Amino acid sequence: MRIHSLLIAGCFVTLTMDLVSGQVSSPPTNSSQNIISKTAIQQLGRAFIQEKAHVGLSIGVIQNGKTAFYNFGTTQKGKDQPPTEHTIYEIGSISKTFGSLLLAKAVTEKKANLDDDIRKYLDGDYSNLAYQGKPIKLVHLTNWTSELPDNPGRFKRANSDSIPFLIVNELSHYTKADFFNDLDAVTLKAAPGQNPRHSNVAAQLVGYILEKIYQMPYQELIRTEIEQPLGMHSTFGSETPADSFAIGYDGKGIQMPAFTIKAMQAAGGLRYSAADLLKYAAYQLDERNKVVQLSHQLTWGNVESLALALNWFLHKTLDSKRQVEHSGGTFGFASLCDLYPDQKVGLVLLANNSDQSTQGQLQELSGNIMNVLYGEPIALTRLNDELKKRGYAQVIDVVKAVRKKHPELHLSENYVNSWGYKLVGQNKLQEALALFKLNVSLYPKAWNTYDSLAEHYEHMGNRKLAVENYKRSLALNAQNTSAIDFLKKVGATPGN
Repeated sequence: MRIHSLLIAGCFVTLTMDLVSGQVSSPPTNSSQNIISKTAIQQLGRAFIQEKAHVGLSIGVIQNGKTAFYNFGTTQKGKDQPPTEHTIYEIGSISKTFGSLLLAKAVTEKKANLDDDIRKYLDGDYSNLAYQGKPIKLVHLTNWTSELPDNPGRFKRANSDSIPFLIVNELSHYTKADFFNDLDAVTLKAAPGQNPRHSNVAAQLVGYILEKIYQMPYQELIRTEIEQPLGMHSTFGSETPADSFAIGYDGKGIQMPAFTIKAMQAAGGLRYSAADLLKYAAYQLDERNKVVQLSHQLTWGNVESLALALNWFLHKTLDSKRQVEHSGGTFGFASLCDLYPDQKVGLVLLANNSDQSTQGQLQELSGNIMNVLYGEPIALTRLNDELKKRGYAQVIDVVKAVRKKHPELHLSENYVNSWGYKLVGQNKLQEALALFKLNVSLYPKAWNTYDSLAEHYEHMGNRKLAVENYKRSLALNAQNTSAIDFLKKVGATPGN
């Protein structure tokens, strides 16, 4: 099974590149590496925007306090209207990190505690917000383990092109009172703190709890506590010129309604330019700040597979550097804020189109930009060299040998899994099989490694081993529906 998975330090140096004009303006530099990096990033951006369905793209990079911006495509289909670093995009779920940053601030000010029962901050009983005596805590709202639904129940609809318009229309009339009425009707199906799932309801509730803590409207909190101190422009009011906003499109090229809904502001309703979001990224890179430090603290899982801080995903790079990231998507926009605190690098990527693959493509583009800035990790180069010599059939031994000389080599479960599926797409089935086996050997307690191996065995026509590995996956995760469905289909019993 595939799992797909922000105080300015130093002065700002600006570089802007427009695809249509091809003009580049930047401060003079004697660094050939910087010139190479700029050219390579421009090439990556052009390649991205030329893919089907992509419309416009803005990239911001901060590296050791210096910034650069790259812009491609257009803000509106059919028009020669390239974006700039000041073009405003919807940032989707990156909005959640703003609420959790403010919550971390409240904790450092001793106005709240992450282990508090959320009902301490609600008006009313809400006995439903606990499961067998285990309540939802503040931390659960920010690490996706609250067990609250993704969206208010009344907005579940059949799949159709009209969904975005219907939801935006209904949410425009959805009030705070409606939200709490729906919250009172929630039934938890498991104890909080166990199973991470995306929840816009949880993120929006953080916003309302912050209003209660600070006795101030959420948008005013954002303005006074984040935007004004960081010099970011607010887009809450009507004073922003209409032509400053990019227009969003879905994967079919249909113009989408703007997601500027107050009822879901904390969950995904914020909008910023690359210039402003990069200021936020710069602030998030300064982990001397206790609020930022708390925001990046591990609260669930582990970096080998899935690790969550306060609405940030935590990873280790291939050479064991820290990565802190969050992506976002609305009906017409996709975004990524990608932070590398050890290297003092932050990247923001904003696109005005959105389908099921756009966020993943932005993550891949961000990784490629990091390769441009720092080159491929030497440990990965050595691994690839040895695989060419010895072949994928020896990959387990190859990894062990490379790690003796390069102990920093970090192969996460998701990385190896994605690598395997990439080889499947290239019809290199034996090589992919070796990688799925490697993943099982590296992560023998991870249900998804067995699931992917089972799926690949079935793809190769080995049903016996497919069944065997689906059973192992199911033993580790009784909720693995792909294993349940497969075993049911082939008439096999889940037990050994």
